[in-house]
Amino acid sequence: MTIAPYAVRRETARGRQIAEPESDERSPFQRDRDRVVHSSAFRKLQYKTQVFVTREGDFYRTRLTHSLEVAQIARSIARRLRLDEDLTEALALAHDLGHPPFGHAGESGLNDALKAHGGFDHNAQSLRVVSLLEHRYAAFNGLNLTWEALEGLAKHNGPLLDPPAYIAAFNETYNLNLTKHPSAEAQVAAIADDMAYNAHDLDDGLRASLFSFDDIIHLPLIGDALRRARILTGEPSRIRHEMIRTFINEVVNDATITSRALIATLNPADSDAIRNAPHPVAALSPAMAEATRDIKQFLFDNMYRHWRVNRMSHKAKIVTRELGVLLLERPYLLPGEWRAKAGAPHSATAAETVRDYVAGMTDGYAMQEYARLTDPSVPA
Repeated sequence: MTIAPYAVRRETARGRQIAEPESDERSPFQRDRDRVVHSSAFRKLQYKTQVFVTREGDFYRTRLTHSLEVAQIARSIARRLRLDEDLTEALALAHDLGHPPFGHAGESGLNDALKAHGGFDHNAQSLRVVSLLEHRYAAFNGLNLTWEALEGLAKHNGPLLDPPAYIAAFNETYNLNLTKHPSAEAQVAAIADDMAYNAHDLDDGLRASLFSFDDIIHLPLIGDALRRARILTGEPSRIRHEMIRTFINEVVNDATITSRALIATLNPADSDAIRNAPHPVAALSPAMAEATRDIKQFLFDNMYRHWRVNRMSHKAKIVTRELGVLLLERPYLLPGEWRAKAGAPHSATAAETVRDYVAGMTDGYAMQEYARLTDPSVPA
């Protein structure tokens, strides 16, 4: 497939922070994707949960399965829009690398602990992971991703007028054009993220019996998909899968048609025309956007605020908050190399070290470390 003129193109790519020889076999964006997949932070996503923590059940989505589902949806849309699929996939796979343990509850707890030092932002942490924290290469820290990948990772949700501290500082040394839109590839990765969230949270919520088919039959789009699925089969698990499959297909089709129309109206000559456009080019139609908002509201009311999820989120938030508070106040409790670089209690260096240490934990390790630091019966 020939990519469109407005796609990010290998010939006009802006390179990497640290120059490297190009590969004869792989494009720069293929190499970006491969570096993300082989990173330590990506592997850890297998043990970081979305809404549930792992003790609640092993078959619910993790950050890893979520990222893979986002990548599949994003790549499908990118192909239809004739974008660079490899860059789109790299961004989809990398977008959650900075998430701490326990999903948004863990992020909230760590943010509380670090309020006096700028708080915590998982998008900034993702950029920090790929630009600094990964230590896989002899010549540089981080993954040395292309400018296009770093740009898309920093601002895949849109222009940043008030960026988090790390993104702002990084931008001072390596300008990512934060006030402009990202590439179409990054926009597609962002919209695929929303699609995947709705789809798999509906699936997980049904499997966890937080709500039933009858509770969602009234929802736009989902209700029609459910009715069609029930015509085809009476088996609940097949109904659920058929409904989710139909939902994803409908949203992807809508995003494709809407985005094609926006691009046609803009008639961009190149990827910079996408960046300089007055609005995003990857979008849903107004009717589909309203339908997805209704689905998100249902999930908020019936899943994210379900008493069972509230209890697990409450405990998860305590773990990350208390780890942050305790280690910031007593950095001498940090292990090995982390202790060596933490510096004085409550210092900026201590906050940075604690942020990186706790954010890099898996759910299981966070619970173990919390027990080691707070329970006298647990060996240090």
